[in-house]
Amino acid sequence: MSLSPELSLRKDDPEPFLQVTDLAVDFATADGSVRAVDGLNFTLERGRTLGLVGESGSGKSVTSLAVMGLLRPDSTTAGNARTSGEIRLNGEELLSAPARRIRELRGRTMSMIFQDPLSALHPYYSVGAQIAEAYRVHHKGSRKAAKERAAELLGRVGIPRPRERADDFPHQFSGGMRQRVMIAMALVNDPELLIADEPTTALDVTVQAQILELIADVQQEFGSAAILITHDLGVVAGTVDDVVIMYAGRTMETAPVDRLFAAPQHPYTWGLLGSTPRLDGDRRKRLAPIPGSPPNLLEPAAGCPFAPRCVFTDRVEGDACATDRPAALPACHLAPDDRDALRPSSRKAAS
Repeated sequence: MSLSPELSLRKDDPEPFLQVTDLAVDFATADGSVRAVDGLNFTLERGRTLGLVGESGSGKSVTSLAVMGLLRPDSTTAGNARTSGEIRLNGEELLSAPARRIRELRGRTMSMIFQDPLSALHPYYSVGAQIAEAYRVHHKGSRKAAKERAAELLGRVGIPRPRERADDFPHQFSGGMRQRVMIAMALVNDPELLIADEPTTALDVTVQAQILELIADVQQEFGSAAILITHDLGVVAGTVDDVVIMYAGRTMETAPVDRLFAAPQHPYTWGLLGSTPRLDGDRRKRLAPIPGSPPNLLEPAAGCPFAPRCVFTDRVEGDACATDRPAALPACHLAPDDRDALRPSSRKAAS
C-alpha cells in the first residue's frame, strides 16, 4: 500500500481500490470558514485495513463522511460543507459523480458503521425491519427474503436467537449488541469498502475486544477494504495494516502499523503513544498527556499545526515550525538524526 503523496504509484501499478488525493473540507460558520480536512492523501487496497488516528477534531470522521458522499452539495447531510480534491473508488471519481450514482454505491459498494448506534438506529422500527430496508434498497426481492437476510446477518454478528430478536427495537439491546446490529446493517449488502467510525466508543474493554475481532473477522470473510477511525492507538495495534496519523485536518505521519509502534517519526505520534496505557509499562509512572489544547481551525497554522504544543521546536533552526508547512511526511521539521535521538523509545534504549 502507498499512503503518502510522496510514494506515488508506478505506471505499471494497478490503480488502488480507494484513492484520496488532496482532500479538503471547509465548513462555513458565523465566525468564518473552518477547514476540517486540509490536503489529505492516502490509498487503500482490497483486503487491507487502514487506521485513521487522531484526537477529537482532527478530521477523521469528516474524512469518512466525505468518502461516503455525505458532504456533497446535493446531500441532505452536507449542510454548509464545501469539499474539494479527489476521491476515487475502484477507479471511479466520487466527488464529481451524479447524486444517483452515489446513492447506488452507498450502502452496497461502500458502507459505514456509525459512532453512536442509538442515534443511528431509528427508535420506532425493529432492528430487523431496518436491516431489511437497507437490503431492499439495493435488491429486488420480497419482504420475506429481506427479513430472512436480516436474521441471517444478525446471527453472523453474534446476536443470539436472531429470528426472534429481529423483531426487537433498539432500546431493547445493550450497547454492545446495538453495535453488532449496526455491523449487520453495514454488511447486509456485502460491501467492498467498510468504514467503522469509533466503533468501540462507550463500550467496556471486553466488549471492545469482541467488536474489533468481529469487524476483523467479517472484513476477512467478505474480502472488504476497511477503514477504522479511532483516537486510541491501542485500538489499532493488531487490528489494522497501516496507520494515518491526523492532526488539525492534516496528515502528520503514515506507516505500516508495526513500524509506527517500533519507530514513530512525529512528536505528535510520540505524544499519543505516551498517553496510551501499556501492560508492560511501569505501573507507578503516570501517563504523559500532550500539553496544550487542540488548535483553533478558524485560524489555520501557516507552519506545523502541532508547533504550539510541541516541546521540540527549539531543536529546529529559526521559525520554520511556526511559518513553514513541512513539505514531506512525516510532517516535521526535525532532522532525521534528531528524530532518531529524541524518539522516546530511543532515549529509553539508551538509558
